[in-house]
Amino acid sequence: MPLVVISQPGGGARDAAFWLQLALTVYCGVRLGAMILTSRRKLLQGSFWLFCYMAMGVAPLAQAVLGQVPTPVVGPREDLVQAVSLVLLGCFAFDVGALIARHRPVRHRRAARAGGHPGGHPGSHAGGHGGVHPGERAGDPEIDRPPLLIHRRRLYLLTFFAFVCGAILIVKLGGPAVFFSSRQEIIAGIEEAGVSGDGGQAGQAFLRGFGTVPPLIALLVYTRWLVTSRRARRTWSVIAVFAALVVLNGIVNNPVSNPRYWFLTVMFALLFAAFPVSAAMYRASLSLGVIVALLVFPFADRFRYDENNTRQIETTSFLEPLALKDYDQVGMFANTITYVESGHGHSYGYQLAGSLLFAVPRSAWPDKPTDTGVTVGEWMGARNTNLSSPVWAELWIDFGPVGMTAGLGAIGYAAARVDRRIARRAVRRSPPGSLILIIAPLLAGYSFILIRGPLLQAMGRVAIAAVCIALIATYKKDWGARLG
Repeated sequence: MPLVVISQPGGGARDAAFWLQLALTVYCGVRLGAMILTSRRKLLQGSFWLFCYMAMGVAPLAQAVLGQVPTPVVGPREDLVQAVSLVLLGCFAFDVGALIARHRPVRHRRAARAGGHPGGHPGSHAGGHGGVHPGERAGDPEIDRPPLLIHRRRLYLLTFFAFVCGAILIVKLGGPAVFFSSRQEIIAGIEEAGVSGDGGQAGQAFLRGFGTVPPLIALLVYTRWLVTSRRARRTWSVIAVFAALVVLNGIVNNPVSNPRYWFLTVMFALLFAAFPVSAAMYRASLSLGVIVALLVFPFADRFRYDENNTRQIETTSFLEPLALKDYDQVGMFANTITYVESGHGHSYGYQLAGSLLFAVPRSAWPDKPTDTGVTVGEWMGARNTNLSSPVWAELWIDFGPVGMTAGLGAIGYAAARVDRRIARRAVRRSPPGSLILIIAPLLAGYSFILIRGPLLQAMGRVAIAAVCIALIATYKKDWGARLG
C-alpha cells in the first residue's frame, strides 16, 4: 500500500516529513501484518496497530503525496517533522512496553517450576482443578486469580436498564426514523433535548452514552450466552430478548447516524464477542478494518448531513478522499506542538484531569479545561473545532516528549498484559459466563476512539460502560455457571 500511494501523482514536497511519514507507514504496516499473522489473537495490540496504520500511516502519507490536508498545519514545517518523528517514537515505545510485558517476574517463574504450591507437584493446579491446560503454567497469577463472571440476575437488571435508556434516547430525539436520516438530524435532536450549548458536552455524552452503551453491552452478553450455551439456544425467552436487543441496537447504534469510529467499535466488539477463539475471524476483522477505514469511511459523509448540505465527492484519485476528510491526527499533533511551543507551555496533567473529571459541571469548576482538540482549534482560529487529538498529542500537551514516550510504553505494556490474559484465561479456560470475553472485545473496539481522541469526548462512554460492567460482575461461580 505505501508503494501504491507514493507512486501516485501529486504536488506534495518530498522532504524530511515525507520520508519520515513513509517510514512510519511501513513500520505500522509491518506491525499490523505481524498482528494478523500471529498464532495468538492479540485484540488490543491489533486494534492499536490497525489505527496507526490507517490514521497515522496511509492517510497522512496520501496527504503528503498530494500536498493537501483536511486541517491546516499552522506551524512551520519543522513542527510537522517533529510530530511524525514523535509518532514513530511512540510506536517504538509501545512495542518496547509490549516486549517487557512478555517477561514475568522471577518469583512467578520459580512458582511455575515448583508447580504453583509448596508441594511442588508438577502439573497440579493451585485451585484443585486437576491439571493445567497445555501452554498454561501453574503459579501464573493470571491463571490462579479467580475469574470474573456474569451475575445472571443483575444481567436481567442491566437488560431492562438498556431498554429504558434506549427508549428514552429514541423518544428524546423524535422517534426511530431520525436515526436513519443523518447525523445532522441527531445533532438537532440533541439541541432540542436541551443538553447542548455552553457546558453541554457532558450532557450530550451522557444522553448518547446511556442510550447506546448499555444496549451494546447487553447485546454482547446475550451473544456470548447464545454462542456458548445450548440450553440458551433452546430457551425462547433468551432468544426473544436477544432479538429485541438486535432491533434496539439496529436503531441506536446503526452506522448511519453514529460516528464512524463508534461504528468500528460496535463491529469489532460484536465480531470478537461472537467468535472469541477463531483466528480466521480475528485476521479477517483486522483486514476488514483496513478496507472499511480507507475505502468506506472517506465516502461516508453522505450520512452525516442531509441532501442539501452534503458535499459530493468528485475525484479521479482514490487518495483525495483521504486528504479531504477526517484523518487529521498527524496534522493536529503538529498543531498541538506549535500551540505548546508558542508560549502556552505544557499543562502538566491539567488536560488529563479535565478528561478524568469530565462529569464535574463547569458551574462547580469554572476553569475546567475543554477538549484538547477544541483548545488547539480555537487557538488556530478554526471555524470547526470538532478536531481530533490523538493520544500522542494528549500526552505531549501534558507531559512533553518524555511523558509521551513513557505513556505509550505503559499503554503497550497494559495492552500486551490484557491480550495475554485473554489468550490464557478467556480463550482456554473461561467458563460460559466469563466477563473478560465481553470486556476485551468492547475495549478493543473502543480503543479506536480512545487513541483518536480527544479524551474528554471519549470518557463519557467509558464511565457508563464501567458502571454497566460493575453491575453484572461477580466472583461467585454459582451465578456465573447458571449463565451457561
